[in-house]
Amino acid sequence: MILRLAALTLVAALMPATAANVFQRLENAAEALKEAMNMKEKSIPQDLLNKAHCVIVIPGMKKGAFMFGAKYGKGFLVCRGKRGIGWTAPGAVRIEGGSFGLQIGGSETDVIMLVMNEKGKKKLLASKFTVGGDASAAAGPLGRTAAAQTDAQMRAEILTYSRSRGVFAGISLDGATLRPADDDNAKLYGRRITNREIILRGVKPPPQAKRLLSVLNRYSSRESK
Repeated sequence: MILRLAALTLVAALMPATAANVFQRLENAAEALKEAMNMKEKSIPQDLLNKAHCVIVIPGMKKGAFMFGAKYGKGFLVCRGKRGIGWTAPGAVRIEGGSFGLQIGGSETDVIMLVMNEKGKKKLLASKFTVGGDASAAAGPLGRTAAAQTDAQMRAEILTYSRSRGVFAGISLDGATLRPADDDNAKLYGRRITNREIILRGVKPPPQAKRLLSVLNRYSSRESK
């Protein structure tokens, strides 16, 4: 019970004291994806991005630990448009997760997830989604092509990538939960709207999403395979 309360306290501490600027977060998400695709031999394989049904970008996910760990971040979900052409407007999401172990330190990490099939997409649009629980997940391969995929990666519904800027060199997302960030969607679209509506009903993207969608179109084909 004490550990649980401590973990909840840490998660609360990792959350910003004031509401983050959702428009700036969109810019950060676009920059995180661009940097990940520009890492040459260590980039996300473009052929995997071409095949992805949805992409999630969490810029600057926070992680802190002292005998236990906690993760918290906000970002955006985009999926292929109708008939697999183009990309939908972004829906805001938040990620939360915890782990236990002897670890001390803290970091911020850009996290990118590729949802590789329609089944994973449908699960993702539920009100709560657990990585590695509701859908299989694996660390994604790096390089210009996906030739290095293992059997586990080929079967996974979600491929996860991270780029650390602090103490922790790697990250595990198993057990982390993804939920809609409804307040951020309200700020972005000027009204209460769900991610399911945004993704499935062809909602017009806000002007602030232009750069993120431009980066996606630049580094992926316009039609999923």
